[in-house]
Amino acid sequence: MAVKIRLARHGAKKKPFYRIVVADGRYPRDGRFIETVGTYNPMVEPHEVTIKSDRIAHWMNKGAIPTDTVNSLLKRKGFYEEVESA
Repeated sequence: MAVKIRLARHGAKKKPFYRIVVADGRYPRDGRFIETVGTYNPMVEPHEVTIKSDRIAHWMNKGAIPTDTVNSLLKRKGFYEEVESA
């Protein structure tokens, strides 16, 4: 089972809102997921990102791989600096 940390799209047409979820890679983008670990709102300026750092670290230690987009959001939020200092 390839577990990924990725975005699941919600919101109305032309007004996207994303949840950052942990999901099996075989399921569709907006399909079944294991856990919600954050949100991303690109419609406000600056973009609003909330993450549960402890849960993301937990899943990454278990082998979950973030997608490129989620990886860039985590870098922007300073997640990797938090993990290194802990």
